Amino acid sequence: MSVPQPSAEQRGEEILAVFDTAFGELLAADPAAFRVKFRKMAGSAFAFYRGTACLFYRDLEHDQRSGPYLDDRTGRVWIHGDLHAENFGTYMDSNGRLIFNVNDFDEAYVGPFTWDLKRFAASVALIGYTKALSDEQITALVRTYAAAYRERIHALATGAKNDEVPPFTLDTADGPLLDALRVARSLTRFGLLDSMTEIRDFERRFAPGGGSIELDAATRYKVLDAFDGYLETLPESSLARPDSYRVKDVVGRRGIGIGSAGLPSYNILLEGNSDALENDVVIYLKQAQTPAVSRHITDPAVRDYFQHEGHRTVISQRALQAHADPWLGWTELDGAGQLVAEVSPYAVDLDWSDIDDLEEIAEVVADLGRATATMHAAADDESGHSLVPFSTERAIDAAIAADEDGFGDLLVDFAHSYGARARADHQIFVDLFRNGRIPGLGL
Repeated sequence: MSVPQPSAEQRGEEILAVFDTAFGELLAADPAAFRVKFRKMAGSAFAFYRGTACLFYRDLEHDQRSGPYLDDRTGRVWIHGDLHAENFGTYMDSNGRLIFNVNDFDEAYVGPFTWDLKRFAASVALIGYTKALSDEQITALVRTYAAAYRERIHALATGAKNDEVPPFTLDTADGPLLDALRVARSLTRFGLLDSMTEIRDFERRFAPGGGSIELDAATRYKVLDAFDGYLETLPESSLARPDSYRVKDVVGRRGIGIGSAGLPSYNILLEGNSDALENDVVIYLKQAQTPAVSRHITDPAVRDYFQHEGHRTVISQRALQAHADPWLGWTELDGAGQLVAEVSPYAVDLDWSDIDDLEEIAEVVADLGRATATMHAAADDESGHSLVPFSTERAIDAAIAADEDGFGDLLVDFAHSYGARARADHQIFVDLFRNGRIPGLGL
């Protein structure tokens, strides 16, 4: 028997209730930032989907531990938490290699591995719809993703060596992934510094304007005190030169991304690895958010593992991302957990705007399936954290092996059903927003 769908009015009330839980305090503190966030979300169903992980997990809550392929192990692995088709890009790892992989770990947590796969699959349906792909073509893309994920998980579970499943680098990537890596390689630290700073009195300082907010003495002191706490969270191998800790300047920033609205943040300019001005480093310190997944995971062992959201974000990223940013750490400011990381000169996101050929889309989706599997496999008993004390890839491999044929079907069915749900929700949201129905926001 099918479950009756709520009316548009009922669904609107559900959306407003979820928004109040997820965004209420931040929206009240900075409604202007949320007007910007919501206008971006109004632009397309995919943009709406990107900004509403909170709604996605509320809808998914019913299969927390009882869904297909979930058991006591596969129901509690490290997951990305917001795995959609645009959360992939380049980064420079701690070994100096440019890598293309999953990025943006603000929503990372411990939960069912299928939640990542379902979130990605629905995003493929939404992107496919915007590119006027047929339902059959979208089905084929989701199956391609599922098959690539399955193949890579199995290879890792059965002991494949690193040289058999290498990361996506300048030497191994193809197509749009290689294009992103080549763009990243063309970027420079000097170019980043030139866009954010200037030389004054023979020293580099942040340039005024461009979103920078000058800090008063009391706030600056608090940020510097938080910076001192952050240094204690860095691995010993991160900084080889003591002067790398020297702060040159600090400015405030206002959260500007779809996921960062209303979150206070700061940029800190550091000396870098030599006296030369062209290799100074910019790091950011921002208030970490409560991940949407965590509201639907009741396991006290997971909740009690983290000191605060900054600690949770960093520990999760270090677990999920091999050779993570050496500047990655956490601290506290005004009692709130903070994430600290480098403003990287080498970060380039995957750009879907020019990926229109169906064969090329399929190749990219397959690569992202492999990247997803590699990420899940990185975070297990060998990642140094006791929260997931077993081999993730072996647990997932065994679960899928129990019903190989149903794995692709599960993701295809979800992609189509939730893609349609997100498109309908987007229209409901736009009407709520433009008619002044979102409390505290105004028009």
